[in-house]
Amino acid sequence: MGPDLAPAARVTGAVISAITDEQLAGPTPSPGCTVGDLVVHVEGLAVGLVATARKTARAPAVEPPPDGAAGPAHGWRERIPARLAELAEAWRAPTAWEGSTQAGGVPLDAAAAGMFALDEIVVHGWELAVATGQPYPADGASVRACAEFLAGVPRSAELFGPVVAVPPDAPDIDRLVGLSGRDPAWRPRA
Repeated sequence: MGPDLAPAARVTGAVISAITDEQLAGPTPSPGCTVGDLVVHVEGLAVGLVATARKTARAPAVEPPPDGAAGPAHGWRERIPARLAELAEAWRAPTAWEGSTQAGGVPLDAAAAGMFALDEIVVHGWELAVATGQPYPADGASVRACAEFLAGVPRSAELFGPVVAVPPDAPDIDRLVGLSGRDPAWRPRA
């Protein structure tokens, strides 16, 4: 069994709940992604990675925003934190971490899929917090587990950007963010 995703899911859910409509069009540390894009992505990954944990063939569809609308569909501030909690609950099952599964149709080792799920919650939560001027009180155990995991994952252009170097005495969250290809010093332009 792997780490508990619940602390990271709670922190990221709280960040999402506090995002204002005016912030949805703002930039994030993910190149080309607005806050709204990243919120929609987090909802989709939460739904998809529940199916990955449960080893079901297909994730249910996420309601798209209305035609022409940017950002997440109505009710997202309540719905996405609930979906993140459901994701954490799905990964509490010991069987979620055993054997193999798939994510987005790609076969994966279940333990690696669980660590990718945790990494997605933490890194995207940090991105959304930084992009919207919020603190990100990351769970230290989650951050360290993700950094250790990412340090051993082969680099893939599809998953990560180049590693951003951080000083040896940098906080654990900065180390993780750098390993994920984001700049821990990134801030939105005033």
